[in-house]
Amino acid sequence: MLLAKPVFAGPPFRTDDPEPVEFQHFEMYLFSLGTRTADGWNGILPGLEVNYGALPNLQLAAIIPQGYVVPDGGHASFALEDIELGAKYRFITPGENDWFPQVAVYPQILVPVGNQKFDFSTGHAQIYLPVLLQKDSGSWTAYGGGGYWINPGAGNKNYGFLGAALWRKVDDRLHLGAEAFHQTSPSSGVKETTGFDVGVIYDLSENWHLLGAADMRRYKVTVARRGDPVTRCNA
Repeated sequence: MLLAKPVFAGPPFRTDDPEPVEFQHFEMYLFSLGTRTADGWNGILPGLEVNYGALPNLQLAAIIPQGYVVPDGGHASFALEDIELGAKYRFITPGENDWFPQVAVYPQILVPVGNQKFDFSTGHAQIYLPVLLQKDSGSWTAYGGGGYWINPGAGNKNYGFLGAALWRKVDDRLHLGAEAFHQTSPSSGVKETTGFDVGVIYDLSENWHLLGAADMRRYKVTVARRGDPVTRCNA
């Protein structure tokens, strides 16, 4: 399925959570993104995200996306987009009965290796500096946070992002969620963005999961393969 390209974040939403992958475990996502414009389709097909628990409470992450453009009446073109690298560090880990939330920082950098001809890169490294929080209560999970994008380049502006998500575990396999987010203008002539998503996670097995999210502009499906041993799904 195709959907509008978001800022990379915690699948299947734009907002990320502070929970890192467990120590010496892998977490992998295969995904596709797409958006319909007045001139045709564009997005990512395919994209690969790999997360690794390098140390207790420390996750290293990499996202490698291949972008595509399909103009109306034209042929599809594919090229590499900017690669994202990040390190998530959770510095507050509450116990089961503590009232306070998990808290993490997750600095990320977009490495400008993408094709500028297709607008897959600005040609400049972009840096994101967020703070993330999460609180679990029974079958409910709430997380969110915000950060600041350093966005160099002609006509570009530094901008902020703020988001919050709420998930409920319906049964042993099904999770339903909703997200609200706001992003300030990233460049001259581009307006601020406010949106609302609904999402679903379905556990096909212990290691395979299907994730999806949708709003009026975006539809998303992600298939996750978790490296052994993995015991849970990080929404």
